[in-house]
Amino acid sequence: MSAWLSAVTSLTGDDMPSVLVTVAAVEGSGPREPGAKMLVTRDGQVDTIGGGHLEMRACEIAREMLNQITTMPAASRRIGRFALGPSLGQCCGGVVHLAFERVDEAQADYYRLLDERRSERETSWRLVALDSTTPPVMLDASGKCIAGSWPATLGAIDVERPCHVLKDAEGKTWLADPCRPYRPHLVLFGAGHVGAAIVRALADLPCHVTWVDERDDMFPASVPTNVRIEATDAPEAVVDEVPPGSTYLVLTHSHALDQRLSEAILRRADAGWFGLIGSKTKRMQFEHRLRDRGIAQERIADMVCPIGVPGITGKQPAVIAASVCAQLLQVWEAEECAQLAQPQRRQFA
Repeated sequence: MSAWLSAVTSLTGDDMPSVLVTVAAVEGSGPREPGAKMLVTRDGQVDTIGGGHLEMRACEIAREMLNQITTMPAASRRIGRFALGPSLGQCCGGVVHLAFERVDEAQADYYRLLDERRSERETSWRLVALDSTTPPVMLDASGKCIAGSWPATLGAIDVERPCHVLKDAEGKTWLADPCRPYRPHLVLFGAGHVGAAIVRALADLPCHVTWVDERDDMFPASVPTNVRIEATDAPEAVVDEVPPGSTYLVLTHSHALDQRLSEAILRRADAGWFGLIGSKTKRMQFEHRLRDRGIAQERIADMVCPIGVPGITGKQPAVIAASVCAQLLQVWEAEECAQLAQPQRRQFA
């Protein structure tokens, strides 16, 4: 939830109105997951639902909507079923359901609120009637309406599901679309060349980053939208302030600070994956010092050092960043699979 939403909130002039296309459901194999989006304007698009003939056909439908009279229901919202193999010649072979929503000035405040909540890393749910022009509804993580009103005809919503389509008591079709902040949270200590390269490499990846350093002047004038800067004289305090399960990367300008941060992270029982930049020699030195500081060997074993995908040995900051980001994606995807495997079901009603 990033590029398309930023584009929606900045639409002006000829780009308004536009059409938001959402992967509402997937049967079998599809090029993108439920909830993936792209924004289609008369002359271009932002983001992708997977490319190929499916995306080309979706753009055609979106622009047909933009050329229709706005009072026609089909010009505002619709849902379509696309068999990838038979009708589109794509090898995925599954069936994708796409929701189309016209976006114009009447929804500007709605999307600005959604963007504000995204920037604050708050979960939102969108409820959109796909066969009427009923104003869209927005819910917070507890199910409270923060825009619009809960549809009286709509039953309970399983909030653990991804984006999906459901019918209300009158047989009308609704899109239930969770807009969750990215779950992976990286706390990155160090604003040097490698830290800056990692931040750049993570700019378009599904995560958010707290970037920490004592030296305020080391941070660039602008950072990606998924990054927050924390310039502080007490970086160790940040370790305990971030949410449980956060991922840590330590690559500061000082080995002494690296050691203090390593100790603080390993003393936190609910810390997530922890990587420390350095050689095998540095690891051996830190293991000895951490044991002397009372850190249990099983916790020290959780420290990943050296960092990066095995087999990539380049020392250039961009090479290290590519290797480390690939490693982080492996960690985060494994955590996501474990999270989805937990039998937890909550509902809004």
